[in-house]
Amino acid sequence: MSAPLPVVAIVGRPNVGKSTFFNRVVGGRRAIVEDRPGVTRDRNFAPAEWAGRAFWLVDTGGFIGEDADPLATAVREQIMAAIGEADVILMMADGRDGPTAEDERVAEILRASGRPVVLLVNKLDRHPDEVAHHEFWSLGLSDPLPVSSASGRGSGDVLDAVVEHLPERPSLEEDERTLHMAVIGRPNVGKSSFINKLLGEERTVVSDIPGTTRDSIDTPLRYEGRDIVLVDTAGLRRQARVKEGVEYYSALRTESAISRSDVCLLLIDTTEEVPVQDLRIAERALEEGCGLVLVANKWDLVEKEDNTSAAYERHLKERAPSLAHVPMVFISALTGQRVRKALDAAIAVAERRATRIPTAAVNDVIGELTRRLQPPHHHGRPVRILYATQAAVRPPTFVVFSNEPKGFTRNYLRYLLNGFRKAWGFEGVPLNLRVRGRREDAA
Repeated sequence: MSAPLPVVAIVGRPNVGKSTFFNRVVGGRRAIVEDRPGVTRDRNFAPAEWAGRAFWLVDTGGFIGEDADPLATAVREQIMAAIGEADVILMMADGRDGPTAEDERVAEILRASGRPVVLLVNKLDRHPDEVAHHEFWSLGLSDPLPVSSASGRGSGDVLDAVVEHLPERPSLEEDERTLHMAVIGRPNVGKSSFINKLLGEERTVVSDIPGTTRDSIDTPLRYEGRDIVLVDTAGLRRQARVKEGVEYYSALRTESAISRSDVCLLLIDTTEEVPVQDLRIAERALEEGCGLVLVANKWDLVEKEDNTSAAYERHLKERAPSLAHVPMVFISALTGQRVRKALDAAIAVAERRATRIPTAAVNDVIGELTRRLQPPHHHGRPVRILYATQAAVRPPTFVVFSNEPKGFTRNYLRYLLNGFRKAWGFEGVPLNLRVRGRREDAA
């Protein structure tokens, strides 16, 4: 598990070059870039790194003046969301235009925020011969840094300034001792109520209005001798609906919470048909290497018959075969029914995620699996497994050495992983399997 990454947000008027700078820093064309205002409507974020420091870099839409159109209120909300959620603000201006009234309005809000601000003056392609950036001292922010997003000139100076303002790294010792659990799911499925019931007190805002929880709220919990941090995240919405700044930054914080957690508890509303979005959230957690527990909430509201819970679980996992190995617990966050069983299940998943299998046992299982089903031939040659070992934990990662590493089909790799899962009970744990040639390193 890694520590949470700080967030660096790029703000500024439309068409000043924010997306071009974003693409240059993160690599590739992650954001759509056109020479017209307002192209960036959906927000983009990606991990970036400079001078050994990693952070989330966020590309936001352009800020429009208050007197431009009815979008002014939404624009201000977006600015405030950026200020509230980001650790460092990159304000970008257009050096060809000079300071504008819209730049002044944004700068006024940033000055009052107390947040670290790095001021970029873009489109100075003849830097260092140009001096237009000096005009931007009038904004009263920081030393204006001349850049050319198109060519990359000056980008290193900007990133140096960003790194200087990043918060200190949290203690890795604390991270190793503490089990981090992210409580995830769509808005209004009962995440805050679930955490409140575990804690026995009203620690987070609970409302029937979807999306009440906007921040990721870390809450420590001591449970049966273990230190746990529960992360109550904002509700994830479909990407197309994440339009305003507040919801966008909430989705970013949820992504960050998943990436730094040992186990995710995905809450599902059992009074509704499970939407595809819930299944995608579950798959996203597994892709990140997190353990996963499905928590079927509001079970007290469901009309029961014989084997109702088994039928529900079977229906859901038929829709998402990748979740077949994930444990499911049926709860009521409102009444507290089986809430602690969900926590017990998450702890068990975390322990399995940290399991290391002796090499002899790995090879015994591999031998049994290959006796049942031989690997397919590759270009007419038999594929043989020479040796296998576990290379890592959290999540468990296995390496198989073979005479023909390219001969393993996806189906056969899935067969091996399912065999590992059955042999060692890796319920709710993502497994990685790598195939190497006989002379390659296991790492």
